[in-house]
Amino acid sequence: MPLPARASAERPKSMRDHAYTHLRDAIVSGELAPGERLRDPELEAWLGVSRTPIREAIARLEAAGLVQTRRAKQTVVAPLDTRTALAAQRIAATLHALAVREAVPQLTTADLEAMSNANAAFAKALATRDVDAAIAADDAFHGVAVQASANPLLPALLEQVTPLLRRLERVRFASLAGRGSVADHDRIIELCAAGLADEAAAATHDNWSTLGRLLHLDDDDEAVDDGAAGEPAASVTRTP
Repeated sequence: MPLPARASAERPKSMRDHAYTHLRDAIVSGELAPGERLRDPELEAWLGVSRTPIREAIARLEAAGLVQTRRAKQTVVAPLDTRTALAAQRIAATLHALAVREAVPQLTTADLEAMSNANAAFAKALATRDVDAAIAADDAFHGVAVQASANPLLPALLEQVTPLLRRLERVRFASLAGRGSVADHDRIIELCAAGLADEAAAATHDNWSTLGRLLHLDDDDEAVDDGAAGEPAASVTRTP
């Protein structure tokens, strides 16, 4: 099993979180491909942690739909499943709308500026077809409202569905549909600045719902090509 280079030799505060974060990021980025078998001894050597935190991380990843355990207890990276991603998208849209509705009364000038800066970075990343930077900027944009909402449950709930979305989204983010989000973000900022919580929440829900159009495939199964990002095509499973 080819594994990415370790990002840092710094000892993590939580071995479980360390294992989860590195595995999640490798799967979302495509470094660990669909169908790749995950073997404990190799993961232990790569992550520098014992089997227990790795098994705990695997359990979280399986609950999030990123890995699967097959017969004989073989753990593999899950295929890209459009139907599951669409289900996650609907949940994410609702949660982000809630975050914005609760955040609007709390947003500061600095928060609105942070949203504008993130959207500018998002537009630049899309223009240069830098998929990783686009996803990071989009996360930063929506993260402002999640943090400002001060709802302690939202981050954990979003972590349950967002990696699954980002994994499939990155394969298709170079499309024109992704560029429409820049205007969506501008509209959300305007509504937030005007103190229109319900309208801003609805605009946020609509923005996340457009991801469904990115994830829909033709009637026949097809490969998703991220040629714009210079990466190989990835196979997508359509669950009947």
